[in-house]
Amino acid sequence: MSVSSEASSKGRLNLETRSIDYVPLAERHGKAWHLWPIWFCGEAHLTTLAVGIIGIGMGANLFWSAVAIFLGCAFGTLFMAGHSTQGPQMGLPQLIQSRPQFGYLGALLVYVVAIATYVGYNAFNQLLVGQTLHELFNAPEQGSAIAFSLLAIIMAIAGYNTFHKVQRVLAFVLIAVMLVFTAGLLFFVKLPAEQLSVSGFKATPFLAQFFVAAAYQLSWAIYVSDYSRYLPPNVSVKSSFWWTYLGAMIGGVWMMLIGALAAALSPGQNLAKGLVMLGNMLFSGFGEFLLILAVLSLVTSAAQNFYGASITLLSIADTIKSQTSTLLKRIASMLLVGGTAIAIAMTASDNFVKDFGDFLAILLYLFTPWTAINLVDFYKVRHGKFSITEIFKPDGIYGRWNWRGIGAYIAGFVAMLPFSSTGLYTGYVTTLLDGADISMLIGLVVSALVYYWLCRSQNIQQELAQIDHLDKDLESALPAN
Repeated sequence: MSVSSEASSKGRLNLETRSIDYVPLAERHGKAWHLWPIWFCGEAHLTTLAVGIIGIGMGANLFWSAVAIFLGCAFGTLFMAGHSTQGPQMGLPQLIQSRPQFGYLGALLVYVVAIATYVGYNAFNQLLVGQTLHELFNAPEQGSAIAFSLLAIIMAIAGYNTFHKVQRVLAFVLIAVMLVFTAGLLFFVKLPAEQLSVSGFKATPFLAQFFVAAAYQLSWAIYVSDYSRYLPPNVSVKSSFWWTYLGAMIGGVWMMLIGALAAALSPGQNLAKGLVMLGNMLFSGFGEFLLILAVLSLVTSAAQNFYGASITLLSIADTIKSQTSTLLKRIASMLLVGGTAIAIAMTASDNFVKDFGDFLAILLYLFTPWTAINLVDFYKVRHGKFSITEIFKPDGIYGRWNWRGIGAYIAGFVAMLPFSSTGLYTGYVTTLLDGADISMLIGLVVSALVYYWLCRSQNIQQELAQIDHLDKDLESALPAN
């Protein structure tokens, strides 16, 4: 994509027209605290509840499931918040930033994996919403799923500013309702003693819950900068990191704990029905209201997936042939990925919890090496200094293929396999550990160390010395909105 694109951040009806292109300084706006509602709403919804039941389903009690959820979220959110700080510094969405690490063509590896992730997540989301609304309100399952997707697509087409405005309001509503719900549970619901027993520790379900929660949080990393790239570059790294971290951490832990509690009090029961049951313990109809609010929040999360998917699809198109950003192209890409997700959802398995757990495990394996490489490159190798102009040049200073990034990715992925466990494959070490999957930790360490070691042979200082000259016309080449 040419950085001299004539796209602006707003089109007709205030719709965003930028996609993978650089956001000029004249269009930067907002404050760092605007990030926490985005990520709180991104977490506080129906799908996150399902992540919280993994440990309970494997035999852990509520106490140790809660500990695993908190620690897993605290660990996984570190990485996604680390990516959030890149947006204000570079003015680019997340995945296009992979070109310096993997090369102009090499980054296609990341784009393809990301597209599968976005579409897969929304297929699961649609399936969950359709089943939930059908079981509880007798709404048509497929019709509910399609309506859910259309609402999400409309929000995604509206773009960046709409996300921030809608989720800012929704976040305060969610917090108020969840506070009432949580306080009511603490006062009126009595848990069986064994669910709160410290002596009920079981290593395998604890580790499973820890790493599934961590992987779920890390999975946001592939598009976290999409929602910070319009912020002014003088937003501090600490501010963007902590506002992102707090929003995602609190929303994720809170909803996962509610899911774990529902599973502990109603073992074997449908998760949504368990949530409704808990809500109605406080007063009649509150459970249904809470569920509807969780579905509405999931609409905004699904919209984020469609938004990220459309940007990634345009990144693929730009790699094949240089593009300019237009609203029509963004809408077309949105409809394509939305239609694909709907088609998958209509043919998906009914065994949601198992399939969703396997899907999260696959995400863990595919994005753990990428996040390690991207963060090491940004913070330790190039120290946040990149040529935006060269990122969009096939034969620029970052090259078509970067064997260092690709090699570190492969090394990290291969290193994870003996420690992995999915419905399709169980590694040798995992078998010795009685099924405990610790591959995420292995992948992060191996990918980070290999990439950092390989970059020692690269003359980074010579590259960084060219940045100011290469980008000297960056702002003047882009008309402000």
